Amino acid sequence: MLQIDNTIVSLDLFDECFVCDLATCKGICCVEGDAGAPLEAGEADKLEEILPAVWDDLSDAAREVIRRQGVCYVDEEGDTVTSIVDGRECVFTCIDADGMCRCAVEKAYREGRIDFYKPVSCHLYPVRVHRYGGFVAVNYHRWEVCRCARTLGGQLGVPVYRFLKEPLVRRFGEAWYRQMEIAEQELKPHETGKSRNHHDRG
Repeated sequence: MLQIDNTIVSLDLFDECFVCDLATCKGICCVEGDAGAPLEAGEADKLEEILPAVWDDLSDAAREVIRRQGVCYVDEEGDTVTSIVDGRECVFTCIDADGMCRCAVEKAYREGRIDFYKPVSCHLYPVRVHRYGGFVAVNYHRWEVCRCARTLGGQLGVPVYRFLKEPLVRRFGEAWYRQMEIAEQELKPHETGKSRNHHDRG
């Protein structure tokens, strides 16, 4: 573990490699799972605000869920998460003509229609952030549906934290991220030939 300010960072962010391979996975992470995406304070209100801009991109089933319970709900652990359809996909999932699952919120942002990228937890995945008393845990989440991302990341030699530079800076700031870069240099194997133990990739 590595401590930066009030965060405790798992070394998996340096040891594991990851690069999303959408051509292979088709965005399945937006569909698989049994709960919605965790929301930070104020994000539920933001999703309500931008809802008109993304409404036409949502499925009929998603619209019905939103009409019935809104853009979010409180899950079994007491966290506020995005609403889901039939216990699976996020209500903000939209399907392209080629069958690719995409985030309707991110799509609207990239098209310049809204100023909100998407919930931070979605942007950060496969990193998950949890608050425990006086510190914040920053952990890597290994999920079978992301096997192809681990394979591609390993081929390209991109550690998790570098792949997630944009969302990590968004969540923790530039100074925090610079500390991650410094830590990576300090954690590199010495010239003795010893190396860190890596988890299996792919």
